[in-house]
Amino acid sequence: MGAVELIALASTVSLLAGWRLYFVTFIVGIAMKLGWIGLPEQLHALDVLANDWIIGIAAVGALAEFFADKIAWVDSAWDAIHSVVRPIGGALLSMAIVDGGDPAWQVGSFLLGGGAAFLAHAGKAGARALVNASPEPFSNIVVSTGEDVMTGGLLALAIANPVAALLIAIILVLLSIWLVIEARRILRRIIEPKRQRTG
Repeated sequence: MGAVELIALASTVSLLAGWRLYFVTFIVGIAMKLGWIGLPEQLHALDVLANDWIIGIAAVGALAEFFADKIAWVDSAWDAIHSVVRPIGGALLSMAIVDGGDPAWQVGSFLLGGGAAFLAHAGKAGARALVNASPEPFSNIVVSTGEDVMTGGLLALAIANPVAALLIAIILVLLSIWLVIEARRILRRIIEPKRQRTG
């Protein structure tokens, strides 16, 4: 696996960690444990993900997140709690993928991985704030299930073709930035009239 593929894989996994950190960790760990993905020598740092304890913890977290993410406002509380956890997890996953022989690559991948995970997390949280404002309860389930499917599909693509997955990940990062800006604008429009009425 060349440098471009490594960067593409690290970027995509980091982005996905911003949505579903536990699910990504669980799937990568299972895939490694069962030999579904053969990692080159420079990815040996990811072997820790195949540890039974890590897989178990990730499975419990993924299950909790699966249900929490489907309930309006519970998902926003879950996202608030994970505002630090997901970016750090994405940064560490990215750092583990890149060759540890060069500290500059490690620091760069940590910063870029954390940034990608944070942008994805912020976009997700912003989109959920908009969805939670809708009066019906089913939009949360639809949006969350869509995120589950996209995460699984993009993770599979990242393992099979990291560069193609990176291109999709870049589009998703741009969409995340737009969602953050749009959510902020809509929330401001909702909050301002309430302040004027109480003021």
